[in-house]
Amino acid sequence: MTQIKSIILEPEKDARIEMIDSSLEGLQKLVGGYIEVIYPFEFEKFPLNQVAIICNENGKIERLPLNRALYDEDGSLYDVIAGTAAVVGIDGDGFTSLSKEQEKYYFSRFEIPEGFFWYGPRLLAFPLLPIIEP
Repeated sequence: MTQIKSIILEPEKDARIEMIDSSLEGLQKLVGGYIEVIYPFEFEKFPLNQVAIICNENGKIERLPLNRALYDEDGSLYDVIAGTAAVVGIDGDGFTSLSKEQEKYYFSRFEIPEGFFWYGPRLLAFPLLPIIEP
């Protein structure tokens, strides 16, 4: 069992940094099913992008709660992660701990949970900010 530092993303919860078991069994337990590995960021343009998002392969089919939006380089929402996910570093064919720079960058990017709603044919995302009582 190899432990790696990752960013855990859960629906409607703030992101958190946590050590996780990077074995197949550990990752399946984390996401609650078969894993899917997403590489949403172009490595060649920016070395900081050498990360993957691990999520539940059947999250949308199983109607798991929507979690975080993924945006293309123009800022348009193109996909949504469903269920619990983890942002991890990649090294060749394996997963590794996030570097300090990756941890800082991706934590700030995914820290605030998102809510979602349909506006006509488009799915829109919005930050779920805490309610401050007077």
